[in-house]
Amino acid sequence: MFNRYKLRREIPLYLMILPPLMLLLIYSYGPMFGLIMAFQRFEPIKGFFGSEWVGLFHFRRMFSLSEIRRVIWNTFYIASLKIIFDTAAAILVAILLNEIRSKPFRRTIQTIIYYPYFLSWVILGGIMKDFMASDGLFNIMLGALGMEPVRFLSTPSIFPWVLVWTEVWQITGFGTIIFLAAILGIDQGLYEAASLDGAGRLKQTWYVTLPGMMSTIVIMLILSLGYILNAGFDQILNLYNPTVYSTGDVIDTWVYRAGLQQAQYSLATAVGMFRSVTSLLLISLSYYLAYKKANYRVF
Repeated sequence: MFNRYKLRREIPLYLMILPPLMLLLIYSYGPMFGLIMAFQRFEPIKGFFGSEWVGLFHFRRMFSLSEIRRVIWNTFYIASLKIIFDTAAAILVAILLNEIRSKPFRRTIQTIIYYPYFLSWVILGGIMKDFMASDGLFNIMLGALGMEPVRFLSTPSIFPWVLVWTEVWQITGFGTIIFLAAILGIDQGLYEAASLDGAGRLKQTWYVTLPGMMSTIVIMLILSLGYILNAGFDQILNLYNPTVYSTGDVIDTWVYRAGLQQAQYSLATAVGMFRSVTSLLLISLSYYLAYKKANYRVF
């Protein structure tokens, strides 16, 4: 039943929603009209309605290009490594933080490790480039140990691991929040029982803490499946260079170069659309598995 008083009372809430809703429509849903370029031989001078329609030509061309297969593999490989190591690092740090008994010291450590998460990769990329330069801090430390300098950002075999470890450094602190919450939800009586049975802190962690976190770990890993084709555009764009394209070029960076730098608008749109549709399917699968295996549901 229509309630005029209730509507009048909630108008400020609707007005608060309006700005982000408009931004979402303008910058997220509005540009989706441009997907029509994937089915055209798009020419900016002719526009969307004047360009020649070519159907699935660009999708067939996409799968015939060896470099597309390479960037798909790079994306999958780098994203998989990031999911594994990000999750493992967050679990480990959460357990270690939980063992700190001094609350002021624990909060200090948490603040320090959370801080990188709130910095953009424009800033972090500059810091990492300075640290990993031939005369940077890392190579100075290697030299002090009698080791040869390492070309971190220009060696194809090393570059994917640079991406993994720099993201672990940036994101681990924030990722610990969920796992710390899972640890705090474990019944303390289990620790007391384990202690009475002679279990030390290490065994309590192995037999009580980790099993108590397992449902959260499973959920986080399953939900990460939806981001298997998201290897971190901002990070890679600020760190990579042509010498590491063979192992560091991913779908997003290839689309950026092909579309904006080389003006291959239609092909870049087709590749981006393939990634988006695949990601949608993977996200749907991940939520289905989370519901079936861990009884997790968003709605």
